[in-house]
Amino acid sequence: MAHGTAMLKMEEQNVDSIYSNILECRHCEAQLPCGANPVLTLGANAKILIIGQAPGLKVHQSGIPWNDQSGRELRSWLGVSEAEFYNVDNFAILPMGFCYPGKGKNGDLPPRPECAALWHGAVLPLLKNIKLTLLIGKYAQQHYLSAATNESLTGNVRNFEKYLPDVLPLPHPSPRNFIWKAKNPWFKEEVLPVLQTRVKEVLYGERT
Repeated sequence: MAHGTAMLKMEEQNVDSIYSNILECRHCEAQLPCGANPVLTLGANAKILIIGQAPGLKVHQSGIPWNDQSGRELRSWLGVSEAEFYNVDNFAILPMGFCYPGKGKNGDLPPRPECAALWHGAVLPLLKNIKLTLLIGKYAQQHYLSAATNESLTGNVRNFEKYLPDVLPLPHPSPRNFIWKAKNPWFKEEVLPVLQTRVKEVLYGERT
């Protein structure tokens, strides 16, 4: 099954059916060095949506989103456990590219553009309980922030408050971004406490 929303009539779509169809998607398999293996999680009751880049090789091999060092760092930023993170009633994980795109000169290649074009527009209306969307990395921010508000990644994250309470831009938690985090200590001091507070509010109604 290769061509996204054309595979299901709109009245027949629900989160489970579209999730199953995405897992079977082979639309750009010929361009993927390790083949197609869409990695994402969807749940109709999810409250927080994570839109990142694309799975790395380790995640591609395991089939578990954010099952790597970047994921451990992300969960630390969010202040949640693995069990909380992988509970589909808490988080939906919908990357810009669902499959590992391959290696480039300076890390992994960008997400394949086909995934968002084929699937995001069909999935997002079905996630009716989302209260917070985390845009992780420049590709998600370029796609989902308006031209009027989108800046550089650093600018987006630095001005995170203008997107709250519904959206929060974040850098990618990759170890490759250690230098960025060292140059921008305000991220840890100012953004992470707000992020963790907002996550608790959304998941548990907690205010600190």
